[in-house]
Amino acid sequence: MKLFSVVEGAGEVSALPVLLRRLMHEHAGAFTLVPAEPLRRKQHEFFREQALRSAVRLALVQPDCAAVLVLFDGEDELPCSLGPRVSAWAKEEAGGVPCEVVVAYREYETWFLCALESLRGRCRIHPEALGPADPELRRDAKGWLETFMPRGASYAPTQHQAALTDALDLAAVHQRSRSFRKLTKAVGELLRQTGHALPDWPPPGWATSLANS
Repeated sequence: MKLFSVVEGAGEVSALPVLLRRLMHEHAGAFTLVPAEPLRRKQHEFFREQALRSAVRLALVQPDCAAVLVLFDGEDELPCSLGPRVSAWAKEEAGGVPCEVVVAYREYETWFLCALESLRGRCRIHPEALGPADPELRRDAKGWLETFMPRGASYAPTQHQAALTDALDLAAVHQRSRSFRKLTKAVGELLRQTGHALPDWPPPGWATSLANS
């Protein structure tokens, strides 16, 4: 069984499977639901009903598709208003196939700012880097990451996003990011709907953030 994702960024094509495998295997156990290489769509397609439905249909016809996850950057849109609307389109199009929608607020890279200390020394991030106190209020998370790199260095999603995802302290991000808690919850729902018996979800060590979910 495969989990097919629909994403907008080139970096997410390599980074999201890393993140999903970490969520499913490192913190919960072994599952038969395998993250497949994501399908990529342009940003504006996530905001248009017919384009979004077309993307979900494309995921559904992939070999062994058992579930669909839609993940895109909300930028300045609030996930609490944008997410339900896009989710309604996606789930209706998916029919009986498990389908979840997650809006990253503001960008996927915002999750890196939520646990920047765990990324010290990775991809040339300064060994004493400290994340901002209010990471989800910061615009241009990619630009913020560059401020923690040597002068002249650039953040390149296709080069850095998967490596940073692999090193990221997921528990810390879960505690600081509502949209990441939404992603964690969505993965758990997809696992349950595909017949997996879950242990504690999210992992017990992350439980301090549940009151803020």
